[in-house]
Amino acid sequence: MPAVDPMNNPPINAGGISSSASSRTIRNVDDTLDDIQRKAFHYFECEVNPLNGLIRDKVGPDDRGPVNWPSSIAAVGFALACYPVAVSRGFVSREAAIKRTLTTLRFFAGSVQGPEPDATGHRGFYYHFLDMQTGRRAWACELSTVDTVLLIAGMLTCARFFNRNETDEIEVCALSDALYRRVEWDWALDRASTLHMGWRPESGFLEPSWSGYNEALLLYILALGSPTHPIPQNSYQAWTLGYEWKRIYDSDYLYAAALFTHQFPHIWIDFRGIQDAFMRDKGIDYFENSRRATYIQRQYAITNPMGFKGYSAEGWGLSASEGPGLETVLIDGVERHFFGYIARGVPYGPDDGSLTPSAVAASLPFAPEIVLPAIKHLVNDPNLHDVNPYGFRATINPTYGAKSGHAGGWISQWHFGINQGPVVLMVENHRSGLLWSLMRECPYVIQGLKRADFRGDRL
Repeated sequence: MPAVDPMNNPPINAGGISSSASSRTIRNVDDTLDDIQRKAFHYFECEVNPLNGLIRDKVGPDDRGPVNWPSSIAAVGFALACYPVAVSRGFVSREAAIKRTLTTLRFFAGSVQGPEPDATGHRGFYYHFLDMQTGRRAWACELSTVDTVLLIAGMLTCARFFNRNETDEIEVCALSDALYRRVEWDWALDRASTLHMGWRPESGFLEPSWSGYNEALLLYILALGSPTHPIPQNSYQAWTLGYEWKRIYDSDYLYAAALFTHQFPHIWIDFRGIQDAFMRDKGIDYFENSRRATYIQRQYAITNPMGFKGYSAEGWGLSASEGPGLETVLIDGVERHFFGYIARGVPYGPDDGSLTPSAVAASLPFAPEIVLPAIKHLVNDPNLHDVNPYGFRATINPTYGAKSGHAGGWISQWHFGINQGPVVLMVENHRSGLLWSLMRECPYVIQGLKRADFRGDRL
C-alpha cells in the first residue's frame, strides 16, 4: 500500500522514516513513546478504505501480499479506540477523527445482517474477516464473538470521547449505543452457559466454547452488561471454572501462556483495585496478575531453557503472531521446529524463538521498570523500528536467521492491525490512563462488572 494519509497528516518521507525524529536520537522517554505511538497509529491512517472505515488485517511488501487482503473487525475496533488517543496526542484533528469514526459506524449500522453466507454479520455479531470493498464476509470465515467484542469496545470508546453536544458527536454516541444493543449475546450461549467462540452459516456454532482465563474476559463483561440481550450471571462463573492457578518461577498467578491474553481486556478496563470472586480468594486483582505474567515472560527469556538466540532480560515477549513458517531446521547441531502464525507462550510453549515486539510495548502499564529497557533495546536495533513506516514489525526470530545467513536474525515483513492497536492504546494507558478513564464511567462496563460480582471502592 502506498503511504497515503487519508486523515491529512504529514506523509512519511521517501526513506520510510516518520516525520518525527529518529528514536535513536530521542532525548527522553516521552519522545520515544510518542514516536512509537505515532508510527503504530499511522497503520490505521493508511491501511483503510476511506469509504467504509474498514482496516486491512495485515500488510507487507507489495510483491508478497495478496492484493485483496481483507479487513479484520478486531483491527477496526482497535482503530476506533485509537482515534481518541490520536486526537489527544495531536496526531489528527478532532474533526478528521470524527469523520472517520462516523464513516465506520454508518457502515456497520447499514451493513447486511442475516443468515446468508455472504452477509456482514448476523444477530449483531460480525464475521472475523470482511472484504475491504464490499464489507461482506471473506474466506468463509466464522462469525466471531471475541472479535465482535473488540469492535464493539472500540465503538463504545468513541461514544465516551466524542460526547459534545454537536450533531456529528451526537450521532457517534447514538450509533455506537445502537450497535452494542443490537448484539444478541445470549444467542451465542452453549448448554453449559459459556459463550461459543463463533458460528458459521454452513455448520452452526464452533467448538469449544470460551472457557478458562483468556482474552474473553472482556467478552463476558460486555455480554453481562447488555441492556437488551444479556447473558445470565452464572455464565461468568461457568467461564471461570476453567481457570488454572499456577506457581511459576516462585510466582503465583492465573495462568495464560501468550502475552496478549494478559493485555487485551486491560486496554479498556482498569482492573486495579477491583476483584471478582476468584481474585478475592487469591488476594490480588487482574492487573497484578498481568504484572506477574509480564515478569514471568522476562524470567523465561533469562532462563532460556531451549537456548534460543536473542533471549535476555531485554529480549522477551512471546505472544500470538507470525513466525518463520512450518519448518524443521538443523541449526548449530540442534534440530529446531519453527511455526507460522500461532499463539506462543511461556513456560510450556509453543516456543520457536520468535518474539513479538508489540506485545512488549503493550505490557508497559503493568511493569514499566522492565518494559522500558526492553523497548529501548528494540528501538535501538536499526532493523526493527525506524526503518518501518508503522514501527515494529510483527515478529523477530534471531535463531532462524542462522538458516538464511542473516546475522541479525529473521524479521517478519508484515504488520498486523491487531498488533498496532494495543501498542497505541496500552502505551497511552501508561502515559495518561485515557482509555481507562473513558471506560471507567461507561454504564455497560459498570453493569457487566457488577453482574460478574466484581467488588471494590470504585464500584
